[in-house]
Amino acid sequence: MEQQNSANIDETSDSDTAKVKKPKGGKRRRENSALKEYALIILYAVLIAFLLKTFVVRGFFIPSSSMEDTLQINDRVFVNVAGELFGEAERGDIVVFKDAQGWMPASSNSNPVRDALAFVGVMPDSSSNYLVKRVIGVGGDHVVGTPDGRIFVNGVKIDETYLKPGVKPTEVAFDVIVPERSYFVMGDNRSNSADSRYHIETGTEFINDAEVVGEVFVVAWPLSNFTFINGADDVFSQVPDSE
Repeated sequence: MEQQNSANIDETSDSDTAKVKKPKGGKRRRENSALKEYALIILYAVLIAFLLKTFVVRGFFIPSSSMEDTLQINDRVFVNVAGELFGEAERGDIVVFKDAQGWMPASSNSNPVRDALAFVGVMPDSSSNYLVKRVIGVGGDHVVGTPDGRIFVNGVKIDETYLKPGVKPTEVAFDVIVPERSYFVMGDNRSNSADSRYHIETGTEFINDAEVVGEVFVVAWPLSNFTFINGADDVFSQVPDSE
């Protein structure tokens, strides 16, 4: 009997020892695994946002009144990057383009965090390196602004229904022929738009197709301004192609 009790005691003792010696750190490993999963999810989200921004759509912030009333100050818009990759812009399209010509003075205001988020596509780009205007003339077009404020494209007067009410089509007379794969662009608020008209004297009036990011297709924010942008085919429907 004593031997049996002794054996039982020994077995219980071995079991307790095994429990005491059980490896620790299981909870920590699970926490580390969860952190790795969250990090991968964030990494994939950033990668997807970057790819979307580069090849599909990209967000921008409207900082000025040059495109009123079509686009308002502080509007967040999205541009169709994919469309620009496979084709050129057309007359009437509203495009965002890189300011490679130096139309705007260099800005020292910069937020590194916001710039980084805009770079990967998480936030709309608000930098002054990009401008938004409407395409009036494409490669080969003859665009004329008369002293009395009318606009002609390839000899046809255009009736620009998108202009801000009360403003003339132009207060500046000009006469240009647009080079191939380039654009002559103007703002819808002609009285407050330093567009192609004002850069003729410096020879920087045309936007090269390579500088265009894409066509604006929607105002996404604020919700009160939400609308789809469809260009202005009706305005230019009677304009013939350049010879």
